[in-house]
Amino acid sequence: MIPSPLSAVIFDKDGLLLDTETVVRQAMFDACTDLGYTMGDGLFLSLIGGARENTDQRLLAHFGADFPLAVYRERCRVHFEHICREEVPVKPGARELLTFLRQRGIPAGVATSTNRARSEENLRRTGLIEFIDVLVTRDDVRFAKPHPECFLKAASLLGVAPAECLALEDSHHGIRAAHAAGMAAIMVPDMLQPTPEIEPLCAGIVDTLAAVQKLLAQSLQAR
Repeated sequence: MIPSPLSAVIFDKDGLLLDTETVVRQAMFDACTDLGYTMGDGLFLSLIGGARENTDQRLLAHFGADFPLAVYRERCRVHFEHICREEVPVKPGARELLTFLRQRGIPAGVATSTNRARSEENLRRTGLIEFIDVLVTRDDVRFAKPHPECFLKAASLLGVAPAECLALEDSHHGIRAAHAAGMAAIMVPDMLQPTPEIEPLCAGIVDTLAAVQKLLAQSLQAR
């Protein structure tokens, strides 16, 4: 389950390190309401883990070619920032797991489909950025998840082999991307549960980041 040797751990960001998927959901629903449209859970779940160009295509396919994407994106941003005006929520166990890795000299990277400006801002506001050795965002790659480029780039920047990396993901797109990169991937479900297609791509499926830390501790102690 855990690569040996373990040279790095590469995290997804939203829904994995940051407890922001529920915030994003509310922002999307509110933005659609503002514009006279109705966002449903089925559509929202299909957007999780996707890059902007892919989600834009899904929104246009669902609502029609006249859906005002630019206005919708701005309304989403306003609602998101309003909800997170006091703090950006962090997933339970995230800070502890990053500290665990830092204390053992295991580098931590982030591979996210979010743009760099928002990624850096949210990681800075939470204080998690001090634990991150490499940050790869949508702005840094040509292809979005489920393409493996973001994970491969993170491994390259860290100077480690993909097979020696553990990837942590909450989305189906992310698991597909990590697996395609040749990494062992553990899914920590947030708003999406593993499917019969996704389960075989996972080296493990656990409920929390605390459970990931426990697995790592057991694995490292056994070596």
